[in-house]
Amino acid sequence: MRRATIKDVAVAAGVSVGTASKALNGQGKLRGATIERVLQAAERLGFAPNTLAQALLAGRSFTVGLITTDSFGRFSIPVMLGAEDALGTGQVSVFMCDTRDDPERVRRYVEMLWARRVDGLIVTGRRIEPRPPLQALPGIPVVYAMTQPVGNGAPAVLPDDELGGRVAAEHLLAIGRRRIAHVSGPERFLASRLRAAGFTAALAQAGIEPCGDIRYGEWTEHWGREAAGLLLADRPDAIFCGSDQIARGVADTLRAVGRRVPDDVALVGFDNWAPMAMGALPPLTSVDMCLEEVGRVAAERLLAAIAGARDVEQAVEPRQDGNPGNPGNPGNPGNPGNPGNPGDPGDSGAGRGAPDVHTVPPRLVVRESSGGYPA
Repeated sequence: MRRATIKDVAVAAGVSVGTASKALNGQGKLRGATIERVLQAAERLGFAPNTLAQALLAGRSFTVGLITTDSFGRFSIPVMLGAEDALGTGQVSVFMCDTRDDPERVRRYVEMLWARRVDGLIVTGRRIEPRPPLQALPGIPVVYAMTQPVGNGAPAVLPDDELGGRVAAEHLLAIGRRRIAHVSGPERFLASRLRAAGFTAALAQAGIEPCGDIRYGEWTEHWGREAAGLLLADRPDAIFCGSDQIARGVADTLRAVGRRVPDDVALVGFDNWAPMAMGALPPLTSVDMCLEEVGRVAAERLLAAIAGARDVEQAVEPRQDGNPGNPGNPGNPGNPGNPGNPGDPGDSGAGRGAPDVHTVPPRLVVRESSGGYPA
């Protein structure tokens, strides 16, 4: 069966092709009766507009590029899912480009996306430390998600790690625990410091100090097992861990020495990474960073920028040969096993309250490792 064309719609509605086009695209000053007649004809004929032609007329491609440095997908995939949900409502398609932390791949992807005339770019990673800003092209807005650019350039959307640490501590206080220890990843990582800051602030507000020193180490189960052994002398009745991987290691040591979770020691992790949290014994109470929400908010900000509702980063002018230039170094992603946000130790100035940074609040998922709230 032949696909209906705009000419078929015009003939069925008794109008010119130009009038039919204006009625279907909401353009021009037409009488309501004329618009209704055209719309009814289009529906009757099963007319579907040519999206490419519409995009050319509107000066848009209805596509967005998503550039990630997260080769493992642990963080970029949920961010991408949230972005696709928001962009899908606007009938915008997403090109996902994995740079594998290779500047040359970044350059090639930016050239490819430019050639495809994408309407905007979302840059995402697996750490929140500021990274060299992506040098895109004139007229293409850029929004960062789960990462942020150095300086005050494009907007960024980040999980609220500090609030996550506070939420974990408040939960443990609410179930009656008072000797609460904290084990996390490397101190040089911004996520570690923010989570610890939120944790200690919540305890201080309750008039309590952490049980023992805050233990910084690695984002691994091995470090969790080692750290738990160091903490036993302090006799904590609860431990907040900076990641679910660390929490699983802590649980292993507690079980090995006969300390019951949660009866003797309540346990809270961070990330709510299902394979880790649900695979632990017992299943972990964990702070969820709500990464899909991070992606959704980033996409909404990008759509607003595309529509001209916000001032956004405009990239460098292309060279005379048409090459968009060096897109910049995406930086070292740090430890591939890091469920937090590793980065350079010199990036201590970043975080909540930075210019044009929107933070997404976390949620606590309560499971058996903390025993839930008291009746």
